[in-house]
Amino acid sequence: MFELTATKVWRQAYPGAVAGGLVMNGVENPGRHPELDKRRVALEMQLRERYAGLSRKELKRVPPLDAYDAYYRSFGKSYHVQLQLESLVNARRPIASPGALVQAMFMAELDTLVLTAGHDAAAVEGPVCVQVAEGTETFVRLDGKEQTLKAGDMFMADSVGVLSSVLHGPDSRTRITLETSAVFFAVYAPAGVGEEAVRVHLRAMEDLVRVVAPGAETEVLQLLEA
Repeated sequence: MFELTATKVWRQAYPGAVAGGLVMNGVENPGRHPELDKRRVALEMQLRERYAGLSRKELKRVPPLDAYDAYYRSFGKSYHVQLQLESLVNARRPIASPGALVQAMFMAELDTLVLTAGHDAAAVEGPVCVQVAEGTETFVRLDGKEQTLKAGDMFMADSVGVLSSVLHGPDSRTRITLETSAVFFAVYAPAGVGEEAVRVHLRAMEDLVRVVAPGAETEVLQLLEA
C-alpha cells in the first residue's frame, strides 16, 4: 500500500510546511474529455473575473501565492503557477495539457494555487519520502534532460530516486501517460499555505479526476505537516 513519509530534516527545515499525497486507482487518461473541457472553460472565465485588473505585485500578496512567492524568491525564482495564472488572465491563454489527468491537475492548481506534481502510481517504487535536497541529487526531467536539485529545495523520492521537487517539477521515469490507470498527485505547500488549503486542493483533484473516470477509487489521501 502507498505510504507518504517525511524526514526529520524536512520537518526541521520547513516548520509549518505541508506535503500531501493523493493516489487514485481505476483512472483513465484520454487526450481530451468533453465534460472536463466544459469545466475548464467555465473555470477560465471564473479566474479571469476573480483576478481581473490585479498587477503581478498585487497577485503576489494573494494567499497562498504570498507563501509560494517567499519560497521561490529564496532561490531567486518566480512561482510558475502564478506566471501561468497571469498568462490565463491577461493573455487569455487557455489551460493546455497533454492529457485529461494532467489537465485536471492544472485546473485544480490554477483554482487553488497549490503546487502539484503528477506521477503514474504504478511506476512509483516503495514508500514516498518528503525530503530536503543536499544539492547532489539528480533526476531526468520530463524534457529528457538531467537535473541536479538545488540545495534546500523540497522534494519527494521513492526507493529508486527523485520523483519531483518544488523548483524543478516531476521526473520522466514516473510520468503520466495515456496508458496510466493509477495516478499519484504529490502536493507541496510551504509554511503559510496550511493544511486545510491542501486538503481542499486534494478534494478538488479527486472531483476532477472522477469527471473523466467516474469509477476511479481513492486509495490514499494523506497530509503531513512539518
